Amino acid sequence: MAITKNFRDTIRARALRDPEFRHALLTESLENMLAGDTETGKSLLRNYINATMGFEKLADMTEKSPKSLMRMVSPSGNPTAKNLFGIIHTLQQQEGVKLEIRAS
Repeated sequence: MAITKNFRDTIRARALRDPEFRHALLTESLENMLAGDTETGKSLLRNYINATMGFEKLADMTEKSPKSLMRMVSPSGNPTAKNLFGIIHTLQQQEGVKLEIRAS
C-alpha cells in the first residue's frame, strides 16, 4: 500500500518539531526488526528517513546510492547486516542518540 503525500507531510512536520517523536520512530523501527517483524521495522525506518534527512543525504553519508538505500528498506528489500547496521549507525549519529539493546 502506497503512503499518501498527506501522510508523509504529516509525519515530516511532526518529526521536524518533535525530537521525542523522531527518537520513538527510530526506536520502534529497530524494536520491530529485533522482534522479527522486519516488514514493519523497515517501513518505520523508511518513514523516519523520509521525515528527517531524506535518502539523498543518507546516501552521501553512507556512500551508497539513494536508490539502493530505498530498495534496502522497501517491503521486498533484503539488506545485508553490514548495510543495515551502517544505516542505523549513521542515523544514530545524525540524531545524536545511542540506542542500546537490553534483555527483558
